[in-house]
Amino acid sequence: MIRRKPLIAVTGPDKGGLTAWVFTWLAVKRAGGKPVRVTPSKAEQLPDFDGLIIGGGADINPELYDAEPLKDLKDLAAKEKPITGIRRFLHLTVGIFIVAFRKIFSLGHTAPVDFDRDELEKRILKEAIKFNKPVLGICRGMQFINVHFGGRLHQDITEFYGEIPKVDTIYPKKEINIEPDSKLAEILGTQTARVNSLHNQAVHEPGEHILISAKEKTGVIQALEHTERPFIIGIQWHPEYLPQVKLQQRLFKRLVNVASEKSN
Repeated sequence: MIRRKPLIAVTGPDKGGLTAWVFTWLAVKRAGGKPVRVTPSKAEQLPDFDGLIIGGGADINPELYDAEPLKDLKDLAAKEKPITGIRRFLHLTVGIFIVAFRKIFSLGHTAPVDFDRDELEKRILKEAIKFNKPVLGICRGMQFINVHFGGRLHQDITEFYGEIPKVDTIYPKKEINIEPDSKLAEILGTQTARVNSLHNQAVHEPGEHILISAKEKTGVIQALEHTERPFIIGIQWHPEYLPQVKLQQRLFKRLVNVASEKSN
């Protein structure tokens, strides 16, 4: 009997998001899955997916977690430490390529809130939960999982950064600490990791049955997981932009493996 590849739905916006989609597509393919992109205009009928990735992108509508939108948010300048060791050239080369790719294909399609995408992801996440399908939330996706279960967000995380500067980089420069008994620690096989950072919002109050499974030194939450579901994990960084880091690709591999068990 030939086992079919599990279908992994990957959410995204109608405009923009091509770079994230391309690298997520690559990560899912390498992990043995079949990725399919789901955007608001093409989601009248959801695909019969086996696993779900809620990707990064626009901010979530603050009304979904009973908050007023903040105005005039400002980014801090990032002070980055150089990567050292034999992997420096690989990190540099891959990073330059991804940054250039994002620049070329962003097409200026950015928005503080994407209402249509919020509705799509609310609907598709409910579907995944109903049938216990594995879910991986990336950046915005992690925040959306938390909001879905009743949690709240920090709309601006600049207050966390004083002596420790805010890092905005596609390279794995930020160190995080992972809870030792978490699913994330088991998947990655470590209690510390270096990750990239492209976000200006973060989880504030965890939702119902949400375990905070990783933080950075400033206290900003970097990962969460649902304690009552077999596989609902959210991460604040972008593993799809780290194809050269095997440890990060384990997340996609585990998602695909769990989805495969559901589909066959």
